[in-house]
Amino acid sequence: MQDNPVLEMRNISKTFPGVVALDRVGLEVKKGEVHILLGENGAGKSTLVKILSGAYQKNSGDIFLFGEKTEISSPRHALELGVGIIYQELSLIQQMTACENIFLGREKTDKIGLIDKKFLTGSAQKIFTELNLDFNCDIPIKNYGIAQQQMIEVAKALSLNAKILIMDEPTSALSETETNRLFEAIRTLKARGVSIIYISHRMEELFQIGDRVTVLRDGKNIGTKNINETSKEELIKMMVNRELKEQFPKHHSMIGEEILRVENLSRKGSLKNINFSLHRGEILGIAGLLGSGRTELARALFGADKINSGKIFINGEQVKIKSPGDAIGRGLGFLTEDRKSQGLVLILTVKENICLANLDAFSEYGIINFKKEERDAEQYLKILRIKTPGLNQKVINLSGGNQQKVILAKWLSRKAEIFIFDEPTRGIDIGSKTDIYHLMNDLAEQGVAIIMISSELPEILGMSDNILVMHKNEIAGKISSAEATQEKIMQYAIGA
Repeated sequence: MQDNPVLEMRNISKTFPGVVALDRVGLEVKKGEVHILLGENGAGKSTLVKILSGAYQKNSGDIFLFGEKTEISSPRHALELGVGIIYQELSLIQQMTACENIFLGREKTDKIGLIDKKFLTGSAQKIFTELNLDFNCDIPIKNYGIAQQQMIEVAKALSLNAKILIMDEPTSALSETETNRLFEAIRTLKARGVSIIYISHRMEELFQIGDRVTVLRDGKNIGTKNINETSKEELIKMMVNRELKEQFPKHHSMIGEEILRVENLSRKGSLKNINFSLHRGEILGIAGLLGSGRTELARALFGADKINSGKIFINGEQVKIKSPGDAIGRGLGFLTEDRKSQGLVLILTVKENICLANLDAFSEYGIINFKKEERDAEQYLKILRIKTPGLNQKVINLSGGNQQKVILAKWLSRKAEIFIFDEPTRGIDIGSKTDIYHLMNDLAEQGVAIIMISSELPEILGMSDNILVMHKNEIAGKISSAEATQEKIMQYAIGA
């Protein structure tokens, strides 16, 4: 790592209607450095890197790239200047193949002007090999899971040969194995002199991969530290301006009677003979590697995917769940791993999204009682500490973490009895994570049953009463929290 900065952002300010997103923020990045950008959701991290990548225009301040003052007019201009970005929310075109997505807008053509598919496929396959990925370049993106799509985003960024690469929550949907592959790729890029701006809420990652860290809070600079001269506790206090003494504040609630039972549930190609029970007050963790069938199980339980065989019982009664509407009617709520395309209506307001699954409670003779909606939504803004200028702010304008909290509020408003949380803290800062863990404890103490799918083993271990581990679309093992260890979970996860 060289001392001369390749990037300097000085006194950058940015406002949106009703919100000061950045207030004279600065950032300096050196050549060959992994510079961590840290802060709670809404602190301004994503806004800052979107300005650098040309997606947003700053209101004031200066940007210097490689020693020259620069105005970045668009994402394409940023790429021409050597700045690439992997956004937290996927930007892939679902109908196109992995290869087509990676080289979109940069296709190589042959002598007569046709796209050279053989060259592009070979180039994509070379990047996949670098990342140790066994992917088929020629199938549509929609056939891949979220974690696999995230790795394709990484491959797309690596193909850009950027001098400065921004990674916004690149591991949020990755397992430990995929994360390690990504870190190997990052070390390779560092050795080539590439500078990386890395945004993550997974605190343990920062000390594995980072060189320096800059902390933002409420749109302002709090400070920059060398990673080897700071601690997790110090960074948390800088982020949230308070101490978080317990990372996983698990309260072991009284586990009651069975509320959900699944017998021999199967879906062709994704689930095989799934059997388990869930009780009131229980947090049942589901672990497993990428592609093990965890999300497929959640979708089948919620009626989003059709099952081929098996039985589902709720409160001892066999039920048929053929659609999400059936599931909601039976008291299920589903926090999906892909919040933007499956969990929210982005063009609607915060209030409208919170009340969306519970309109019958706010309506009389088909007419919505808007004041009742507002009262209900307002209480969840306070309970979940959702940062928004108001109930009528469109959800698309919120940070990722606050969007996640709006989905939680939706199911709280519905008063679901069975919650399915698929990666509930994905892309959430550590302060908000703790808020969500406390909420899960409160729900369990009220007798609500929770299924929690997570790729973060410390989260599974810290919050679960019992743990199911999936391998190749089957339940490979069940472990109680008292006997669970990371090693035991991984043994089941890899089929050992």
